[in-house]
Order: sequence, then structure tokens, then C-alpha cells
Amino acid sequence: MTEGSGMSGRPPSGTGAGGGAGSAGGAGAAGKLALDPVLVRRARELAGRAGQPVVELARSHTTVSVERAVVRLAGVSGADPDGIPWVNRLVDAVVAEVGLSHGVAVPVFDALLREVGAAPAAADVGAAVTLLAQKAAAGSVRFEVPAGRRARSARAAARRAVGAGLRRIDRRRAERDRMVRRHGDPAQRPWIYLIVATGDIHEDIPQAQAAARAGADVIAVIRSTGQSLLDYVPEGATREGFAGTYATQENFRLMRAALDDSSRELGRYVRLTNYASGLCMPEMAVLAGLERLDMMLNDSMYGILFRDINPVRTFVDQRFSRQVHARAGIVINTGEDNYLTTADAVDEAHTVTVSQLLNEYFAHEAGLPDAQLGLGHAFEIDPDLPESFRLELAHALLARELFPDAPLKWMPPTRHMTGDVFRGNLLDGFFNLAGAMTGQGILLVGMMTEAVVTPWLSDRDIALQNVRYVLGAAGGLREDFVPAPGGFIQRRAATVLGEAVVLLERIVDGGLLPAIADGTFGIMKRPADRGRGLDGVAVHAADYHNPATELLETRL
Repeated sequence: MTEGSGMSGRPPSGTGAGGGAGSAGGAGAAGKLALDPVLVRRARELAGRAGQPVVELARSHTTVSVERAVVRLAGVSGADPDGIPWVNRLVDAVVAEVGLSHGVAVPVFDALLREVGAAPAAADVGAAVTLLAQKAAAGSVRFEVPAGRRARSARAAARRAVGAGLRRIDRRRAERDRMVRRHGDPAQRPWIYLIVATGDIHEDIPQAQAAARAGADVIAVIRSTGQSLLDYVPEGATREGFAGTYATQENFRLMRAALDDSSRELGRYVRLTNYASGLCMPEMAVLAGLERLDMMLNDSMYGILFRDINPVRTFVDQRFSRQVHARAGIVINTGEDNYLTTADAVDEAHTVTVSQLLNEYFAHEAGLPDAQLGLGHAFEIDPDLPESFRLELAHALLARELFPDAPLKWMPPTRHMTGDVFRGNLLDGFFNLAGAMTGQGILLVGMMTEAVVTPWLSDRDIALQNVRYVLGAAGGLREDFVPAPGGFIQRRAATVLGEAVVLLERIVDGGLLPAIADGTFGIMKRPADRGRGLDGVAVHAADYHNPATELLETRL
């Protein structure tokens, strides 16, 4: 999930190499662990009770990034000579005059109607609001919170403009559907997910296309280190970055076009992934929808735990962003794998399960179906621990059984990669085997040079060779892999599920935000009244209006 580290059609779920998507029947995941169905239902019920107060919090607050996303949907684009996006200039000007708690849509469109005298034609709205932003940056526009007829007119104009932006996203989703029908999905499961990121988008493109030719099904472009802490989205094509490439709308467009060429060449639709985490999560979601990305990393707690972003800011932003992803048909990837880079993968395995259940609850509430839930987990148990591979199988199969229709994202070893590339390649082979045996949906290609260097192209070739061998030789092994009744794997899975229920009960009693503050997840302590971005959060006023939320929730 980390920055600077290393869909339409039905996404892959718990299937073997030759099966279709969806949960397996017969000897599939449904009965392999003999999980107690009462305990499973209890876990989900507790996750809902733990998450509900946070949803109510998100429903009653807004953030500067949510409001900038609304303005982007209305068609505002571009940046000033200093590279600050016009959406930032516009929202900052509105907040300076009337505050954030009313939302920006009504003050902006009220000012626009006063400036031009009537609502612009649909094709001209984006340019008109962008011009308004430029005037606002120069201090030549005043913003007000109108009432009566003026407020009704502004709301109607804002709804039309934002609705046009959502229809653009709808058209891009339909375009994906057509391309999948034309070119088809990869034949095997799991889908092979590979990272590129040189810092230069024009270098990333040929690397991504080469990776697709070598067998990658999903290309992820890692963001430049620290972009999640920027409270704006950079503009344009970028040619420098730090252990990653800046996520911008133009970079999204360029890579999507290149992978469309690869899809036509290879006869299968090649998917594109980027990041909707950090301080600009809602805006990234909108830009991804507009440029037809297929997957976005979007975790409910990643930014809180690993980027010290304020918890309230994060939960408000993630709800809106997931509503946009649901509309766009984008598969989210969650970040539970990161917990195991800071906490022990055995002792804290239950926290991964708890986070997955919470992510599922928050995603469903925002309108995402199971087929768009790329819940994360990882192969991070110390390989020197006795029976470490059997433990990995128990944890991976537990996730598969708890979420049978989700395209689970299986992450490779990183914490215990020592720089010994031969040992690293062997560990990656065992990771690939566990993914095949337990029916994972998306398999991130592990690099034997993890913890040594940013991978060379030759490293990626060897890593892909490892994946191809395992999936080719043992891709259907899931059919034959049935843990012994009452044996080690079943007992371990039951233990983790039981510990998860105990933790959820504690969270329900004390609250999710206090649990995060106490270091429950990833041993990171993040209080709700601290962290980056808190100054960009506001409680809704009585007249708060967000046309995007209204339109998105109409579709839920």
C-alpha cells in the first residue's frame, strides 16, 4: 500500500487458475476451515456496531478535499503559475469569506450566477467556474451564503454541473465495460499485479507495457514519496519524483492510453492502479473515475496510522472517495498488509481480520459491492518461525473464507527480506504458492531485491518468471488443498477469528477512535484530535449542501 515502496467485468475472487470469478463451490473455500457460522455472523455484527458511529461522524462533517472534489466534478481544472490548482484557490477563497461548514457549491454557484447573470451552457460550466476561481485568487470576487430564491438557484446550477461530471464518470465506466468485452479478462486467477514507478511518467509507460507483455495483468504506478501529505493534487505530466511518480490527472490519462494500446496488442484488458490515500483522497477518486483507472488503493485507516493524518479527516474523506469509486466501478485495495510491517504477523494477525471486517462495513455503507473490495493481507510471518508456511496458509485461507466474493489482494514478503536475493526469490515462490493454494484474487509480484535496491527490469523479469512457474505448475492446487479436520490450519484460523471477535467487542465498548488512539492497529497511536489535516475539517451547518453526495447517494 505504501507510496515510494517497491474494472469492470467481474473482478477475480476465490478461483483457481482455470475457474471463473466468484466464490468456489464444492471443495472450495466455503467449508475448508469449518468456521463457526455463529462466530462469523457475530464478527460482522460487531464490525457494523464499531463502524456506525464513525459513519455518522463522516455524514455530519466535510473537509476541504471533499469540497475540492465537488468543484472538480463541476469541471474546474488547471493551476496557477505557481502550480497551485485552481480548485485549491477557489475553495480557500470561499472558506476565507464564509467558512467551510456550508459547503462550497452554493457560495460558488451563487457567485457565478451573480457574475454572469445566468447559468452558463452545460459545455461552458467548467471554464466559467475556472475563470471564477482565477478571479477569486485575485480577490475580485466576493462569496456569500445566499438564502431564499438565490440559494435555490445556486443549488440547481451546482447540481446540474456536478451531475454532468458524474455522467462523465459513468461514460468512462461504460467504456471499460466495452473494452473488457472486446479484449477479455486474463485467463488465470489470481491476476498478476506489478509495480512500476521511475518518477518520470514517460519512462513508466514503456516499463508498464513491457511488464504487461511479460504477463502482468494489473499495473500499479506508485506515487512519489510523501505525496499523500500534500494538500493539493499536482498538475500535468511529471518527469521527476522520489521513489515513485506523482499522481496527476495527466499522468493517469497518459498511462491509461498506453495500457489501452497494450490491451489491443495482447488481447486482454490490462488494468491500471494508483492511490486514493492521503489528504486528497476524494479528489484522487474523482480524477481516477474521469480517467478510467480500474483499481485504487483506498484504506479506511492507512493514512491515519502510517501518515499521521487526522482520523476524522481520513474517515470523512474515505467515505466520499468510496462513494465515487462505487459509481466508477473501481476496485479498492485496502492496506492491512502494512500493519504487519510494524506489528508481529502472528501475534497481531487478528487485527488484520478486524480491519478487513471494518473495511468491508465502511465499503458496503458507501455503496461498494463485494466484487469491488480488494481487501488486503500479506505473507509477512518470520520465515524462521517453525511452521511459518502453515500459519500463512491458515491466515490466507481465513481471509478467503470470510470474504468469498471479494477479489482479495495478496501482498508479498517485505519485512523479512534480508538482501539475500536467493532466499528472497525462494520466499516469493512460497508466497506465490500460498496465493494459488488459497484462491487469492490479486497477487502483487514480490521482488527478490526488496530491501536492497529499486528493482531493475531484470529483477521484474525473474520475479514474473517465478509467478508464472508457480501458477502454471500449481494454479489448480486449490482444488486439492483441504486442511485436515481439526488440524493445525483449522485450529489456527479459529484462534485468529476468535481473537478478532474479542477485539471487536472491546472496540464496540470503547469506540473505534479511542482504539486507534491506543495503538490497536499496527501499534501506531493516533488520537482523534491530532494529526495532519485537522484544520481542513468542519461540522456541517444546518444549510450544508453537497450536490455530489446527494447524487451519489441517490444511486446507492
